[in-house]
Amino acid sequence: MASVQIVDSPPVRTYQAPRVLLADDEQGVLEALQLLLKLDGLEIETARSPKAVLQALSARQFDLLLMDLNYANDTTSGLEGLDLITRIRTLDEMLPVVAITAWGTMELAIEAMRRGVGDFVLKPWDNTQMLSVIRTQIAQGHSRRLSRRLQAESEEFLRNEVTEACEVQRRLMPKEFPPLDGYEFSASSRPARSLGGDYYDVFYHGGGTLGLCIADVCGKGIPAALLMANLQATVQSAAVEERRPCRVARRVNSAVCRNVSPGRFVTLFYGLLDTSSHRLSYVNAGHNAPILLRATGQVIRLDSAGPVLGVFNGLEYQESDVSIEPGDRLVLFTDGISEADNDMGEEFGEDRISAILKETSGRSAGEIRNSIFNAVDEFSGGRLRDDATIVVMAAK
Repeated sequence: MASVQIVDSPPVRTYQAPRVLLADDEQGVLEALQLLLKLDGLEIETARSPKAVLQALSARQFDLLLMDLNYANDTTSGLEGLDLITRIRTLDEMLPVVAITAWGTMELAIEAMRRGVGDFVLKPWDNTQMLSVIRTQIAQGHSRRLSRRLQAESEEFLRNEVTEACEVQRRLMPKEFPPLDGYEFSASSRPARSLGGDYYDVFYHGGGTLGLCIADVCGKGIPAALLMANLQATVQSAAVEERRPCRVARRVNSAVCRNVSPGRFVTLFYGLLDTSSHRLSYVNAGHNAPILLRATGQVIRLDSAGPVLGVFNGLEYQESDVSIEPGDRLVLFTDGISEADNDMGEEFGEDRISAILKETSGRSAGEIRNSIFNAVDEFSGGRLRDDATIVVMAAK
């Protein structure tokens, strides 16, 4: 069986796991949620009463509060939980709150969300749905906090906050890739400014399949970065609920249409690699067509000619598929690579990417990635006018 070499993206600072406060008066519920969330890489603290919740929130900041609406003094109406939400908002108005309860009515859910609850989950919960809700709320909470801080603080403080946000954004990109026999991955992203709007991900989808994604948010800087953070959560949530790439694209497009301002859009390539059939099914929503180099030297462009995301809601996306054979090399990239220009105004171009891929076809994914970036740097003098991202997959 072929060995797998894991190639990391450029090193970042030590990862700080999101901190979640769990609030429920049932010990069994707390233990079950602790196990689920710890396995998902989250840092957990618990509280068994409204008083303990307020004490914890007064002592430190959390990325999410997952709380029951019913406690010992009020086991069915949810009024104690509603009162707690109001008091929480006086301590931290930006904290994402997800309510969980076994006693749920439409009126209770509406009132809880009116007071600041971001989402509502009924007991008994579905683990996949629960994790999807939590990831989405944490990502949205990070975006809200960043936006508020950027509006409120001085320019000097803003520079410090942007530096911190850069670290958060880098942590959103995968540092390691899922181990997969016969395949190797490497990726890197360089923003044109402190914050960027490019996004990539490689994640295990279950059932011997792997999700592969790259996207480019229109624009640069803080607005693009905020939309990128929301896009990441949306893609992951859609991929959990939908298997086929065309359906993932449809769901993501609907979400982007609801969230972007006029004139903004997103290009996206999303693929699903089936390791048993060695086929990659994919959808391309207006993104630069990835380049697949066969071991035979044949070059194939993965372009299904789909429209960009965020312009027209309700669109259907065409799905295509291609076989992946041993020795094949696949390069995904954003236009910050192909449109990098030199002093004469000449663009680097996609032909140069193909040529470098052919020259380095027998090398590792990491070496191919570095070769392309080095060539772009030499061509452009190290100047990036747009965010630049590369993802390389090598089939062994």
